[in-house]
Amino acid sequence: MPFKIRRIVTSHDADGKAIIGMDSLIESKPGVKDKNVQGAVLWATTQVPVDMSGSDDPAAQKLGLHPSANGSILRILELPPGAPALMHRTDTLDYVLLMEGECDMILDDDKEVHMNQGDIMIQQGTWHGWVNRGSKTCRIAFILIDAKKPAKVFTDL
Repeated sequence: MPFKIRRIVTSHDADGKAIIGMDSLIESKPGVKDKNVQGAVLWATTQVPVDMSGSDDPAAQKLGLHPSANGSILRILELPPGAPALMHRTDTLDYVLLMEGECDMILDDDKEVHMNQGDIMIQQGTWHGWVNRGSKTCRIAFILIDAKKPAKVFTDL
């Protein structure tokens, strides 16, 4: 089911004073593989260090799963109970924050780790998938940061 999340972005006025540059509701979109999974991109960067002088909304452009080279993406995902795991891998360092509910991350060797609301995972470019075996929708925040591909990646499943 679609969701909206409030995004507040600070900025500076012409005199350098701190202001609220954006305050809006971002609406989710259905997933590519499973229309019951909903996702919303809240922010993206294209370089490090980040150029904070622009006033354009980087989340308004079409963004893929991966951030741009040297970039990052902040994405919120809602997984309904029973949604199948989509196994995938990105060449990114991911900060994963489980905001609501519970879910399991499956690795390519079928090992799993259960996460509860408030848990945080650091995911380093491994094959994985997310599955919600709970009774309510879970909401997960992902911060994907571009990274170098690991030296030993044995398969592209």
